[in-house]
Amino acid sequence: MTKQYNYIIIGAGIIGLSLALKLKEKFPRVTVLILDKEEDIAFHASSRNSGVLHAGFYYTADSLKAKFTVQGNRAMKEYCRRKNLPVNECGKLVVAQNEEELQKLYELERRGKANGSRVSLIADAEAEKIEPNVRTYQKALYSPETASVDPKQICHALKEDLKNLDVDFSFNAKYLTHSENTIQTTQGDFAGGYIINAAGLYADTVAHDFGFGKNFTMLPFKGIYLKYTKNKTDIKTNIYPVPNLKNPFLGVHFTKTVYGDIKIGPTAIPAFWRENYAGFDNFNIAELFATVGHEAKLFLTNSFGFRNLAIEEIQKYQKTYFVALAQKMVKTIDPDGFTEFTKPGIRAQLLDKTRSLLVQDFVIEGDKNSVHVLNAVSPAFTCAFPFAEFVISQHVRA
Repeated sequence: MTKQYNYIIIGAGIIGLSLALKLKEKFPRVTVLILDKEEDIAFHASSRNSGVLHAGFYYTADSLKAKFTVQGNRAMKEYCRRKNLPVNECGKLVVAQNEEELQKLYELERRGKANGSRVSLIADAEAEKIEPNVRTYQKALYSPETASVDPKQICHALKEDLKNLDVDFSFNAKYLTHSENTIQTTQGDFAGGYIINAAGLYADTVAHDFGFGKNFTMLPFKGIYLKYTKNKTDIKTNIYPVPNLKNPFLGVHFTKTVYGDIKIGPTAIPAFWRENYAGFDNFNIAELFATVGHEAKLFLTNSFGFRNLAIEEIQKYQKTYFVALAQKMVKTIDPDGFTEFTKPGIRAQLLDKTRSLLVQDFVIEGDKNSVHVLNAVSPAFTCAFPFAEFVISQHVRA
């Protein structure tokens, strides 16, 4: 017989794990199953992201990101402290290169303060006290609440917590289709009173099968970091450029990892299929045609500057170009010290097909039978705990 669960969650990334945790906290007696097509949790973006806990100053106050990033930053740090997981409270400097970018720093400061983030504009001399190697135009935006964690460690700690709460897992269980409240997978059928879709790169395809998210499709972008192996001391804090606020990418920056390592990145290179990490890994011809079709249309129309973005991002495959972008933000760094590319990640970025625009905020659709987290885009890792509480309180049937 098919085992019955109160809730079935599709996807064992940070969002799926957090949803399960918050469900059990709110309804301790319910039965919960997490399905995933991989052999374990957090196989994709949840373990391949930067590890940066963002502080909530990039986003307009009317966005869900603004609502949850500040709360999530603090909640994730508290979870790490409780579980004895490492946190590097290294902060962040956002630097400007000219007067135009300086004015954008004022806007970021305004947004941050509106969102409850502890940010301040500081003079270049004060920025140098925090990071002696930093180079900026007149001022920099300082975020002391930005920190670094080990995302894979956090996900595995959550898995253990969930097991202790009697949450079940079924791995190698790829979603195939559904019939009413029964999910059909490669590991058999599972019946749930309520279905929660947190499938990341495939959240849209699952949602479409339930009749939701028809205006959206997932557009994958490949993120790669380049590690600085010469030492761990040339950079002491995260250093970011002023981003282009018209798209959801933050530009090439210096990241100080939880273990003190230095890396630059990430890229945001348009991928050709959803798990296009390297070579022909996980090649899917149907995804290739669909993805390239959308990218070709965006390239030709240059919607939201996609053509310019694609051309610039592809250049980042050249190590010298990649490093040169980072060099603009510091006084000195040894280009030969960058020797190792990190494991690539794929950003699951939702595209609104009706408007030919990348969706910059969370998107949730559902009804009395299912809910679908269509766009758990960065900084979803930082936002995971309060975002999960929001989904459960506002969208999930009790």
